[in-house]
Amino acid sequence: MPNTNLIARSIAPLKLLPPFLRARAQTAIFQRLVPFTGTAGVQFDEVGLEQVALRLASGRKVQNHIGGVHAAAAALLAETATGFVVAVNLPDGKLPLLRSMKVDYKRRAKGGLRAVARLSPEQRQALVDQPKGDVTVAVTVTDESGASPMECEFVWAWVSKAT
Repeated sequence: MPNTNLIARSIAPLKLLPPFLRARAQTAIFQRLVPFTGTAGVQFDEVGLEQVALRLASGRKVQNHIGGVHAAAAALLAETATGFVVAVNLPDGKLPLLRSMKVDYKRRAKGGLRAVARLSPEQRQALVDQPKGDVTVAVTVTDESGASPMECEFVWAWVSKAT
């Protein structure tokens, strides 16, 4: 599937950069698009058509009262990963909208978090072919121990942009 929108076309040249520079460049680009991700410190490790991987270090600005990553910051990380994997696949002229999110916290997170959101080829094709619809985006969040402190379900809708 060719790069179908401005976001995908903007990040395509970054594939030529070494991984550490690519991650920094992607983070800078996306923090301009969604400034709140910069406020929280979300880092963009991998941005592709099939998968988006983000991380959030456990630092003072995102910690809760027991020293772990705050529940809202963890949810932001998962929501951002799922939203970007949808947005990078939507053709210009379509707008992604979060329809619903369900987050079940299973245990305290140990250290920073990593969220990986994925779309299947069929889901990606639906984003291109259908003028509007919705998709449940798979996302896995793990902490520094490799365990999953939360289970999430995010449903994203898309519509045509008003002209």
